[in-house]
Amino acid sequence: MKIISIDPGYERVGIAIIEKSPDLETGFPSEKLVYSECFKTSAKLLLTERLFLIGQEIDKIIKKYEPDEMAIETLFFTSNQKTVMGVSEARGVIMYQALLNKIPVFEYTPLQIKIAITGYGRGDKKQIIAMLGHLIKMEKEIKYDDEYDAIAVGLTRLACRR
Repeated sequence: MKIISIDPGYERVGIAIIEKSPDLETGFPSEKLVYSECFKTSAKLLLTERLFLIGQEIDKIIKKYEPDEMAIETLFFTSNQKTVMGVSEARGVIMYQALLNKIPVFEYTPLQIKIAITGYGRGDKKQIIAMLGHLIKMEKEIKYDDEYDAIAVGLTRLACRR
């Protein structure tokens, strides 16, 4: 089972590919981070151009890794309506690419993600990052919070599948 998981945005998009398969040493299922990145678009570009680039990147990753499902974080409403609209549009482009490639999409709220990862709905970013190190094999250094968020979304999907 492979999951593409997304922390949506239009400036930065956290993307992760997580695979659940039997551990060769123990034989028990385990989660492994296959790929992650923080895809960035330039603020100098028009929003439409940024959305196009995001769609291209998601399509490229889907074609390369052939995930079975997509997990994406729902929109967290802020007081900045311009940001909310842009992120909402980015989510639409991302989900469109999944459905175009016949990949089912599952959405999770920040509260659901925090509960799945830390067991506590008010867990903070440090707690989530600490728990991820215990929950999944990561053989690369993660540089951006967006990547951690994408990984957490993917693990939430796997937890909800059980």
